[in-house]
Amino acid sequence: MRPLQRRYRTAWLRAGAAGAALAASLTVLAGSAHGASNPGFVLYSAQGYDHAAVTAFNATHPGFTVTLNDNSTGPLLEQIQAEGDNPKWGVLWVDGATAFAELDDRGLLEKHSVPNVSFNPLGKANVPSDGSYTPTGLTVTGALCYNSAVVKANQLPSTWAQLSEAKYNGVLGMNDPAQSGPTFPLIAGVMNEVGAYKSGSTSKAVAAGKTFFSKLAKNGLLVSSTNGPTLGAMEQGSISMAVVQSSACYGDELNGSFPTIRVKYLNYSIALPSAIGIDAKQPLIVRDDAKKFVDWVMAPAGQKVMQTGDPQGDSLFWPVLNGENPANKVIPALSATHAITINPYVWGPLESSINSWFDQNVIPS
Repeated sequence: MRPLQRRYRTAWLRAGAAGAALAASLTVLAGSAHGASNPGFVLYSAQGYDHAAVTAFNATHPGFTVTLNDNSTGPLLEQIQAEGDNPKWGVLWVDGATAFAELDDRGLLEKHSVPNVSFNPLGKANVPSDGSYTPTGLTVTGALCYNSAVVKANQLPSTWAQLSEAKYNGVLGMNDPAQSGPTFPLIAGVMNEVGAYKSGSTSKAVAAGKTFFSKLAKNGLLVSSTNGPTLGAMEQGSISMAVVQSSACYGDELNGSFPTIRVKYLNYSIALPSAIGIDAKQPLIVRDDAKKFVDWVMAPAGQKVMQTGDPQGDSLFWPVLNGENPANKVIPALSATHAITINPYVWGPLESSINSWFDQNVIPS
């Protein structure tokens, strides 16, 4: 399993010239996996424990083979979009329910595919009514990571509104939502709150959010591709704080690569379920194989791999099943994060347009 930093810092390199070669190789692999003698599917995943999960599953389920396509969330969703009516993916496993809601709205997810397991209240709150994807764990996005050697805790903002004040000019970083799966839910969550969205039109919330992020950009916000480069910029001194995914902050603290990193939660963070969904356009034999894999992920064996496969990264999540506990004591009680939940079916359809606006208006040209 690749360490968190290396996975995130190199993912964007594969999204360019290597993309065509990867797509071609996956076409061959998918054809082999879907053959009558060895049915299976291709798993598109941005999870740090996905290699460990696929290895463990294939070793204990010889009837078919799961082939892994591991990348950042943005390039994976672009690949699914490009494949159109000739999908190569059988299962998608990434952080953030908004992407799944958008795929569900397009009829691309197998409905009623959630395993019959004992969800805790956190899990129940993230199961869609049509059962089109399954929550597998939960982190939060919008955690404020900071370099405690540069900025003291009493010098930090306490609210998102304070984060945009002039005294924090030039010291803040975040990820690019077009690359980083956790980042669009972060942006949507901020828009949801600053625009006081409740129900109905999102236009007021989107406009308020654009004003907020435009102010951050004017104040010198540094936008990097994903968690690794953003935290790397903080480690190198370009910035002193960043709003990213909770597991990324805790991972750097645990692995010793950034011993002075610390985490603070502002007046809210955004709940970020990891989710898994099945391609509704695949043949029945492929969908049946995919359901076996999803069932395994939600069984004790799969949950163990999730909690051990990336111990200094994505394994640092809050479980969504009764009887399961966080893998490490560095993870606080979820109540400490002040996490809010956004409606993925409200915000998912807006992801493409908001991401385009962000890249054109917030990221320096």
